[in-house]
Amino acid sequence: MKNYLIIGGSSGIGKSLAQILQQSGHQVYATYNQHQPATTLPNTHYAFLNVMEGNMNLDFLPDHLDGIAYCPGSINLKPFHRIKPVAFEEDFKLQVVGAIKILQATLPKLKAASQASVVLFSTVAVQLGFNFHTQVATSKGAIEGLTKSLAAEWAPSIRVNAIAPSLTDTPLAAKLLSTDEKKEANAQRHPLKKIGTPEDIAEAAAFLLSEKSSWMTGQIIHLDGGMSSIK
Repeated sequence: MKNYLIIGGSSGIGKSLAQILQQSGHQVYATYNQHQPATTLPNTHYAFLNVMEGNMNLDFLPDHLDGIAYCPGSINLKPFHRIKPVAFEEDFKLQVVGAIKILQATLPKLKAASQASVVLFSTVAVQLGFNFHTQVATSKGAIEGLTKSLAAEWAPSIRVNAIAPSLTDTPLAAKLLSTDEKKEANAQRHPLKKIGTPEDIAEAAAFLLSEKSSWMTGQIIHLDGGMSSIK
């Protein structure tokens, strides 16, 4: 049995990841902000946390952590000329600075484990240039740099990897998938002709957190229905 921390563990990918980990018999420590969990899962401890406002009370955590997944994100798609610089700053604060704060605060707990793993989240839009994606791709590009730099610095005791999904059917993407027509149009953009599910991404995250991926670090996993590699 291992101890895992999921930041943003009450919705979307984080919620699915919490379910997978607790079903495997692990202790899960999950935080929430906007989406307070309606029900409590076995072996799962929930706590409120808001990285944007500096609410960083992590007293609920155990002495050691075997893995951390940082799941908060945003999808704001606009033409570049309509995006104010403060919007870039807000995304960077949520997705990059938030991850940095959590990892710095929990580093002693990660070091206390015999082997630990960190999973961060990027996007396919970093590798492929998409219209109107400058805001999301800028902060997620920083996540990829953070992933590789920390993987080098923390090896061999702490592994760090990231997953770069394409559009996934989560509450975060609800506006982009609000009708059957939008879902079908987005599905057709992918070689596999379907939209990713939270479970698709969570299964990969659970693998990266586990000892099954013990020879992987510094990797950006492109879990995107084939979009980044197949025409």
